Amino acid sequence: MKFKKHVFICTNQKPAPKKSCGEAHGLALVDAFKDALKQRGLQIEIRAQKAGCLDTCALGPSVVVYPEGINYGNVQLSDVEEIVESHLVNDQPVERLVLPF
Repeated sequence: MKFKKHVFICTNQKPAPKKSCGEAHGLALVDAFKDALKQRGLQIEIRAQKAGCLDTCALGPSVVVYPEGINYGNVQLSDVEEIVESHLVNDQPVERLVLPF
């Protein structure tokens, strides 16, 4: 299948004391993105899925959106609706969460 956008949510688990997205609600973010897309009927056009390490766990929980390659950091469950509506639906990245690289 070809998707209009693809959202990868880091769920990587690292041993303590290292910070990891999986420990910081990565799997809950996966569920929240999938639910938000399903509620809007977008799950056919946009895919959200768990990912391994995105090399940004220190700045996580991390999410990357393709094809743009926009990386988000410190994503909270409360940010999911804004990312979906602003970026995934209206093609406007949520600047306050964008990682600067």
